[in-house]
Amino acid sequence: MSTDTFWSTPAKDLFTELGSSDKGLTAEAASAQIAKLPKAKAHNSKWRFVGLFLGQFKSPIILILLFAAGVSAALGDQTSAAIIFAIVIASGSLGFWQEFHAADAVQKLLALVQITANVVRDGKPKEIPVAQVVPGDVFLLHAGDLIPADSLLIESTDLFVNEAVLTGEPFPIEKEASVLPVETQLGQRTNCVFLGTNVVSGTAKAIAVHVGKETEFGKVSQSLARRPPETEFERGVRHFGLFLMEVTMVLVLVMFAVNVYFHRPVIDSLLFSLAIAVGLTPQLLPAIISVNLSVGARRMAEKKVIVKRLASIENFGSMDVLCSDKTGTLTDGTVRLNDGVGCDGKPDPRVKLYGYLNASNQTGYSNPIDAAICESAKADVTGYEKVREQPYDFDRKRLTVVLKKDGHYIAISKGAVSNILDVCTTAEKADGKTVPIKPELAGLNAEFQKFSKEGNRAIGVAFRDFGTSLPADDCEAEMTFIGMLLFFDPLRPEIVGTLQDLRDLGVSVKFVTGDNRYVAAALLKQAGVPHAKVLSGPEMLKLTDEAFRRVVGSVDIFAEVEPNQKARIVVALQKAGHVVGHLGDGINDASAIHAADVGISVSNAVDVAKDAADIVLMEKDLGVLKDGIHEGRITFANTLKYVFMATSSNFGNMFSMAGASLFLSFLPMLPTQILLTNFMTDFPEMTISTDNVDAEWIDQPHRWDIKFIQRFMVVFGLANSMCDYITFGFLLFVMHSTPVQFRTGWFIENVVTAALIVLVIRTRRPFYKSKPSRPLFIATIASAVVVLLIPLSPAAHVLGLEPLPMGFLGMLAGLVVLYVVVAEVAKFYFYRGSKKVSRARQAAQ
Repeated sequence: MSTDTFWSTPAKDLFTELGSSDKGLTAEAASAQIAKLPKAKAHNSKWRFVGLFLGQFKSPIILILLFAAGVSAALGDQTSAAIIFAIVIASGSLGFWQEFHAADAVQKLLALVQITANVVRDGKPKEIPVAQVVPGDVFLLHAGDLIPADSLLIESTDLFVNEAVLTGEPFPIEKEASVLPVETQLGQRTNCVFLGTNVVSGTAKAIAVHVGKETEFGKVSQSLARRPPETEFERGVRHFGLFLMEVTMVLVLVMFAVNVYFHRPVIDSLLFSLAIAVGLTPQLLPAIISVNLSVGARRMAEKKVIVKRLASIENFGSMDVLCSDKTGTLTDGTVRLNDGVGCDGKPDPRVKLYGYLNASNQTGYSNPIDAAICESAKADVTGYEKVREQPYDFDRKRLTVVLKKDGHYIAISKGAVSNILDVCTTAEKADGKTVPIKPELAGLNAEFQKFSKEGNRAIGVAFRDFGTSLPADDCEAEMTFIGMLLFFDPLRPEIVGTLQDLRDLGVSVKFVTGDNRYVAAALLKQAGVPHAKVLSGPEMLKLTDEAFRRVVGSVDIFAEVEPNQKARIVVALQKAGHVVGHLGDGINDASAIHAADVGISVSNAVDVAKDAADIVLMEKDLGVLKDGIHEGRITFANTLKYVFMATSSNFGNMFSMAGASLFLSFLPMLPTQILLTNFMTDFPEMTISTDNVDAEWIDQPHRWDIKFIQRFMVVFGLANSMCDYITFGFLLFVMHSTPVQFRTGWFIENVVTAALIVLVIRTRRPFYKSKPSRPLFIATIASAVVVLLIPLSPAAHVLGLEPLPMGFLGMLAGLVVLYVVVAEVAKFYFYRGSKKVSRARQAAQ
């Protein structure tokens, strides 16, 4: 027998083949299976360690530089080659150390929200990570669970599974334990469940047969696998990298050609040109981004926000619209049953009884409505036996159970009032009389609206007595409406303040709910939004995509929405120019979470929602989300600070070097000195993730703006270059320096100004009005002190440096002060001009 056709194999034979039983594997057998899995062998921390280290040197410019240094060594200049190798390795090691610890911290955070499977080990249910499920494991399934392996069903009750990821079929497939012919096609294997699919409703018990690459999903993973959608920040970094590449290539070719034209040594000219290119490139940007994101993720975890995808932090900080369901966010999530009322709007105990019979016998998706009924409407149901169930789905919006008592069959349905009325032909009055439904509809709808406007959620209840005849599978027809169950979910006491805090942060919250418009509007009015604009699902259907895009931004509540409409709301907001987050915890939220710029779920959400999310909240609370947004913006701000610092300073320095090489009879800096300058200026910026952030970075969402960064680079680069040329004048015409003194003087001035300018550029305010973090300040001062000591050290001669007279150092100190003043003045006018540009753009829109 082969497990390749397990759908045609009886469960008892499969147990024998896989060394298992209906009590599952033993812990010892499971451990042995895990050790055999290919993925366990492939996962080797040593190779991950090596791969991450080598990845620091994958830049083409770095590889060319190492090659050129090798050529230099081959031609006899071993000292320069050794220094270049040492600086490149030191720079890569610094980036590796930061990224390795960042990745390790992130893995620990992800373990808090990993997807688990409920397996049977040693005869007892046990929650384990999905990655540890092995062939032979017996596991239990409930609504919302992700299937952990290709498996054969052993038992099932009203099981419906979404297999769209494999078959493309949008509707859930009913599954049941059975044995099928060998030739049964994938889409017809109703006795199997497959990795990557999810349970919509019902329960089941199954035995895992194939895992990992051996599954149907694994076999087609190459065609199904998709890189997660590129975030706005990732897109900005990529465009910025392309821009730098263009500038770098032009600069390298021009400098190399000029130096060769002036008959300077070819190897020295090549190394000089490549060193300029390395100096212009923010070499540690990947490491800086990784460190910032991981530090941000740790801080967010302290606020009960777990980041699954690091790049989403930047979008989290940029988010200006949040779509959220109302249960557990606007309300406290503790749904309570107020009462059961009959067709006349007065209390009727039979409505509560039938509601309890329905809720206590359903086996689908666990939800607060049924939990509230079972807790508050307990009744003596002795003698009732469940026969069948039609699970709830988001199209019918009904749940029906068929029960048997004393030989009589009765079907009881509950669901959205309008959907229950759709299948009713009669209504039962308070006196027990049954009347046609149509004359009663106006009165029933009036009662429904009255209760809804009072903030009650109304659920319709209907029944049909089939006598002694077993009803057909679909028995939702010709039913009798008997009344409504009224529920109340009180507002969170802090919600008014939380919504105002989010508005102050520039985040507009839009509530998306399946509840009717009256309940939603009543709750939002209590939350401090008295004139909320409501758009219902049926109204959405009448709007074209273009018309919907124009109105979507002004809507406060989307009510009576279908699951697929949630994703449409997200997409329309994105097309209207917003960065959109979607918070949800149910099966019907998965598509919207996927579509959003920031998919957000909660730790107790169903697996399919939690798996789709970028960010998982440990508590379903908008207050927690607010704290997370705050931390996300800090992370975003500190990342951009490095981009500003590195590009402006490096661009100015490299422009100065390129210009100086045109009129000097010697190279203004040796290649090793350029690389050392780049390393020394990058070192303090590695602490930027700890920096304090001004309030203006946090109060409003900010987005990646490549044009703004280009303007910043040019303005501050030219300011830096102007001070460099003044330095050249003093060194050449006032101090009459030798080539070695010139290089030493400029090396010191270059590194000290680049280090101190960090304190200027990191804030839009005057530098003395914004306090840097202690690690950043200490690293900045340490970098300046070290560069002053290098010319006095034994390594000075090897690096082509020498000690300078006090007159030189005094002159350089004055130039450093001048540069700080120039940078402050440039910053003042730059940001004032940027505000005018921003206002002009807003006026044009």
